[in-house]
Amino acid sequence: MNDHPPEPEPGPEGGPEAGPEGEPVPADHPDRLRWNAKYEGGAAPSFRAHPLAVRALSEPPPRGPVLDLACGPSGGALLAASQGRRVTAVDVSETALGLLGEEARHRGLGDLITLVHADLAAWSPPPRSFALVLCTGFWDARVFGPAAEAVLPGGLLAWEAFTLDARRVRPGLPAEWCLPAGAPAALLGGAFTVLDQRDVPDTRHGTKRRMLARRDAGG
Repeated sequence: MNDHPPEPEPGPEGGPEAGPEGEPVPADHPDRLRWNAKYEGGAAPSFRAHPLAVRALSEPPPRGPVLDLACGPSGGALLAASQGRRVTAVDVSETALGLLGEEARHRGLGDLITLVHADLAAWSPPPRSFALVLCTGFWDARVFGPAAEAVLPGGLLAWEAFTLDARRVRPGLPAEWCLPAGAPAALLGGAFTVLDQRDVPDTRHGTKRRMLARRDAGG
């Protein structure tokens, strides 16, 4: 792998593009390098939709587009697109986005998925714009507030991330990447109704917490 991967070029055929209100991801960004290395490792992604994405899309959310944050080669984005929804998929790894885009085109869904190459700490979604905001396997408290604000009235917010308890299994996991007690539900304002929040134990990879919440219709 090159030490500095080339910047992706935006194009009309579903290639990664710079997102609104964000800056290009630096070539030496540590998360970009780390995740590119993972996805360039040769293992083919399964494109299996995350259980939380499956549940959220079966609720269902109201009509409208889907936002998939820290998406990777997301089966959830593909599932939403297969239902006719427009999807914005955001990730720091252009390699992951390339894999997702290739699979989307293979399934005839390329026109429904917009790939955005961005560092979520420097990118914000427009408020009240998405019927479903989905994020699995990622936590940054700075990202959560704008993500929740991006949900349309009546729309869904679906989130899963490691808990602090996961550090028993993975002591090298930074605490700021883990959900504190009660979060993310405890961080939502009164505009949301929490449909479910539960811990998902995993003795090998570490416990995660899964939440599904709906913004009140008048919220």
